[in-house]
Amino acid sequence: MTLRTRLTAWYAGVFLIAGVALIGLNYWLIAERVPSTAGMAVSRAFPADTLLPYGETYAPVEAAELPADTLVVTAEQLRAETMNTVLWQSVIALLVAAVIAVWLGWVVAGRVLAPLHSITTTAHRLEAERLDQRIELDGPPDELKELADTFDGMLDRLASSFDSQKRFVANASHELRTPLAVQRTLIEVALAAPDASDEVRRLGAHLLDTNERSEKLIDGLLVLAKSDRGLTSRELVWLDEVIDDEVASCETLAAEKKVTFAIETRKYLVEGDPVLLAQLVGNLLRNAVLYNRPGGSVSIRLDQDLVVTNTGPTVPAQAVPGLFEPFRRLRDRTGTAGSGLGLSIVQSVAKAHRGSARARPNGGGGLVVQVNLPETGVRQPS
Repeated sequence: MTLRTRLTAWYAGVFLIAGVALIGLNYWLIAERVPSTAGMAVSRAFPADTLLPYGETYAPVEAAELPADTLVVTAEQLRAETMNTVLWQSVIALLVAAVIAVWLGWVVAGRVLAPLHSITTTAHRLEAERLDQRIELDGPPDELKELADTFDGMLDRLASSFDSQKRFVANASHELRTPLAVQRTLIEVALAAPDASDEVRRLGAHLLDTNERSEKLIDGLLVLAKSDRGLTSRELVWLDEVIDDEVASCETLAAEKKVTFAIETRKYLVEGDPVLLAQLVGNLLRNAVLYNRPGGSVSIRLDQDLVVTNTGPTVPAQAVPGLFEPFRRLRDRTGTAGSGLGLSIVQSVAKAHRGSARARPNGGGGLVVQVNLPETGVRQPS
């Protein structure tokens, strides 16, 4: 039951209680005025439904003095008939007034709750990358105005906090790329020296591998920070062409892992950032190849959604939600080429494009990742 319905029910209930109390009081007052110890004689020619003047007094007469066509009514009959008429007319009036009261209560409750609907609508429109919505409620300085202003103030603080956090991540990532690039150059120079020993070369290879992991991690953080900030501009992008390009860029990695691709796509136009969409598809494909078994396959299907399925090791169902959190992997960090940001980036980019990403275990082992991206109404001319 909605709050508006409950308020209407409360209003109607209070009205009915007050109405019943009023009827009872009216019934008691009339009962006090109706005669109970004397009779009344009425001529048959006198209309039966004509009310006698209130407060009139009549002189008593003997029954023998009454005309032959006179109808004699006892006090008990008069009292019962009068009170019964008063009661039923009051009940009918109360029911009619109750219907009107319910309608008025519904209208009034709707007007009173209108600011709350505005607050709820604004809250539904809010997202981590869209904190610019405000209620800005107009009206007298009452409790609802105070609630709306408090909500707007909270959004201002949240927006400032989110912006500060995202700027910190982006700036820190940029600052860390420079020393990593210097380290890589120094290691490569040391390895290129003619007098470098085998031990130095093994150490250098290990350092280069570690350096590459750090660079991938920083690149992932940059992409994640960019997608979390939302899209500043949008353009039309053919998602099927992005998939073809990313499959081509993953062919070398797939050949090393002995993984094959099975592709089934159609023309699919979305509105968004082509760089971020390429990152989304690329992360899906690289994850599907890296976490696959030798000789396995990766299925890519684009119809209503983008669905990427691999044939890797068995994934527990309870572990799937955690895969979308940053730096979460099923395997240990040692021996994996991923940074732990792949599916986090996929989910963040999908949300930035007003879409969604979810996953489930594949029946024969591996993972099925399903990404929904809103398709535009534009079609390529045939």
